[in-house]
Amino acid sequence: MTQTWDPKNYAQNAAFVPGMADEILEWLDPVAGERILDLGCGDGQLTARIAATGAGVVGVDASAEMLAAARSRGMEVLEGSAESLPCPDSSFDAVFSNAVLHWVRGQDAMMDEVRRVLKPGGRFVAEMGGYGNIAAINVAFRAVCARHADPGSEDEVNYFPTPESYALRLSRHGFHVDRIALMPRPTPLPASGMDGWLRTFRSGVLNSLREELRETVIAETCALLAPALRGENGNWTADYVRLRFIATHS
Repeated sequence: MTQTWDPKNYAQNAAFVPGMADEILEWLDPVAGERILDLGCGDGQLTARIAATGAGVVGVDASAEMLAAARSRGMEVLEGSAESLPCPDSSFDAVFSNAVLHWVRGQDAMMDEVRRVLKPGGRFVAEMGGYGNIAAINVAFRAVCARHADPGSEDEVNYFPTPESYALRLSRHGFHVDRIALMPRPTPLPASGMDGWLRTFRSGVLNSLREELRETVIAETCALLAPALRGENGNWTADYVRLRFIATHS
């Protein structure tokens, strides 16, 4: 099961991701002249916002399609994984990441790589899904898949840690955790609603299902979630919980 990303689909169904990044960008507080790595830069929207401050920014992402979109914005980007960054040692003042780390399979390898590419004293600033994130969506989606005797790979999709466990993990990899916080953030979805969310953020699982099941799974998941996550006006809200932190290369 491999999660896939399509720039057009992402722009239509997930514009809220870069649109809600103001606070984590404030935590980053980029300074003109700094070198910053945007880890999981996607289509480069936030990379461009960081570059506009005068900082020198390099984006890294594993999706060639999303990188093409970032290059079309004029961004300097490299293809690579979080667990094996294509960057020299001690080359960045900061590593930034938004809505990406919960997709990383090798958390320990990723932290070692981030520390490797940071200068001593450099900062690791990120926001990711935290403990309890999309709990209702996950339960409904897994229940529908199981009903059709095709559970997919939902357990392997994301990693949503508690602040305590993630702070401990960062510390074990040589970081000093300056700030870490878990915050509920109910997130209004665009007009495509839960249908669009599932097609974007569960494309890997959906593609692993038998083709004739995919539309059924989407429709039944939406029906299960509607009483909890769809308002009287028909608008959907995802049950997001975010984990945000600043950690320093010690």
